[in-house]
Amino acid sequence: MARVNRAFWQGLTNGLPFLLIVAPFAAVFGVAGAEAGLPLAQILGFSAVVVAGASQFAALQLMTENAGVPLVITAALVVNLRMAMYSAALAPHVGAAPLWQRVFIGYLNFDHSFAVAMLDYEQRPERTVSGKVAYFLGVAIPAGSVWVGFTLVGAVVGTAIPDSFALDFAVPIAFLAIVAPALKTLAHIAAAATSIVLALLLSWMPSGTGLILAAMVAMIIGAEVERRMGR
Repeated sequence: MARVNRAFWQGLTNGLPFLLIVAPFAAVFGVAGAEAGLPLAQILGFSAVVVAGASQFAALQLMTENAGVPLVITAALVVNLRMAMYSAALAPHVGAAPLWQRVFIGYLNFDHSFAVAMLDYEQRPERTVSGKVAYFLGVAIPAGSVWVGFTLVGAVVGTAIPDSFALDFAVPIAFLAIVAPALKTLAHIAAAATSIVLALLLSWMPSGTGLILAAMVAMIIGAEVERRMGR
């Protein structure tokens, strides 16, 4: 039990810096939801149920354009398909955990909680399954709370925040902070470079589908580079 508690607190400590990015990101969504005319309960429900910034913004944009419900749901799912890849990568580490723990991890599977946890799992392979679950939740639980809390802040007082604060800086900064520490090998760099180039070239594709295609091709390139280096 002591090791599990220690793993939780280690995860919480390592995840704290990302709260500086999660907070303004959530506030931006709160502002966007209020400007789109959504009631406060719907804005909070959006963040509490979906718990995924990029897909929330995509869905909200389509809602403001009076898109049909099937298109809104499909777009949100497409943008969030990366979570399926995250889950597959986490399965070897926490797949033996009880179902309720795996469901909770799936619910709180943010970009940064996945990245921070995977980095720790690689550096500390001796962690037990319980320890890995505790570490992940230590990273993710504060982020989930801040996400909903600052969505409320943005929805209530967001219109009073000066545009000069540029809270939307949080999105690119968040992904840079997540990806940069993981670029350790030539395979990682090749995958990252491929995803950047293809994401730009395929930006014309609708509803984030270009981003998903770029991610898939990047994984293939990264795997091939790693295979050839392994030879």
